[in-house]
Amino acid sequence: MFRAFPYLYDGDEAYERRYLEKFAAHPQSVVVVARDGDEIVGAATATPLKAEHEDFKAPFAGAGYDVDGVFYFAESVLRQGYRGRGVGVRFFEERERHARAMRGLRGPYEWAAFCGVVRPADHPARPEGYVPLDAFWRKRGFAKAEGLTAGFPWKDIGEGEESVKTMQFWIKRLGR
Repeated sequence: MFRAFPYLYDGDEAYERRYLEKFAAHPQSVVVVARDGDEIVGAATATPLKAEHEDFKAPFAGAGYDVDGVFYFAESVLRQGYRGRGVGVRFFEERERHARAMRGLRGPYEWAAFCGVVRPADHPARPEGYVPLDAFWRKRGFAKAEGLTAGFPWKDIGEGEESVKTMQFWIKRLGR
């Protein structure tokens, strides 16, 4: 599902399996699964930011955030035919509910955050009629954290090798 624009991810299942194992290993992580009968049609993950790789934590620490107070919403994937039915909203609601129920070292988590890849409006792989998810994320109460970005390497579909992509972080204060 990450092969579609804007991610264009050309990865392998073995890497993804190893990546997801960390969620199973951390006691505060959550995986929200969407099913149609017995078939999995989507999933969303979240974990304390402190459990993430240093490249995820560094922008927050550098901007003055207490990394221990941030719950990171990682992947959120849903098959195309199931979009627009409220499943994505439910993914955010369930991850927020979970984050509010957890506690960091210094108390409740204050922030929820995630990141999205930055692609130019004239990217050659951008499909006609593509609508970015910014409005959807804003409706969930998230705001683009201007200046809070990171670069992560992966191989795009059609690329010969990995290249660094800019990821823009979005944040939301978690109320109780």
